Amino acid sequence: MSDTKPFVADIENIRRRARQHIYNGAVTEGYKADRKTVIKILNEALATEIVCTLRYKYHAFAASGINAKAIAAEFNEHAAEEQQHADLIAQRIVQLGGKPNLSPEGIMTRSHSDYVEGEDIVEMLQEDLVAERIAIDSYREIIEYLGNDDPTSRRVMEEILAKEEEHAEDLSTLLEELGKKGEPAREPVRRNATAH
Repeated sequence: MSDTKPFVADIENIRRRARQHIYNGAVTEGYKADRKTVIKILNEALATEIVCTLRYKYHAFAASGINAKAIAAEFNEHAAEEQQHADLIAQRIVQLGGKPNLSPEGIMTRSHSDYVEGEDIVEMLQEDLVAERIAIDSYREIIEYLGNDDPTSRRVMEEILAKEEEHAEDLSTLLEELGKKGEPAREPVRRNATAH
């Protein structure tokens, strides 16, 4: 017979603690991360998603050329998904007792990615792909930072990361297809397996 204490023995203690700090909402004593730092990091991710939403919306309206209609539809789809990501992040910030920073003032300094319009549809796709690659790397670092200290925020960011990787693949495929259709490209996008 094992000397291990059964899990149910802790239920009374969990119930007591839950009542003790009821106004802390979702943040219990078991939360191990530095909440202030997590909220700051999530607000940076929120700014990144807002900038990406705006860039994709601009690209959807500004796209022109023979393939513009199909690509604008893709831009609009990505914009809607980036907005969903922003909403998920803002909701998580609130759950942590923070305030989502939705102020337009300083948004570019908080964002990991840039807002670059691009001169033509190829440049637009390239700029969106660069922004997705930035998000992929920075979100991966956020996920590593959160580790097991904040599994809920980590899962939110993992879900968003998976979608950003899908966006990057979509954009890469569109660039490749445009090259085959003879769209003007200033410089071909090269895939590099060792790129970060």
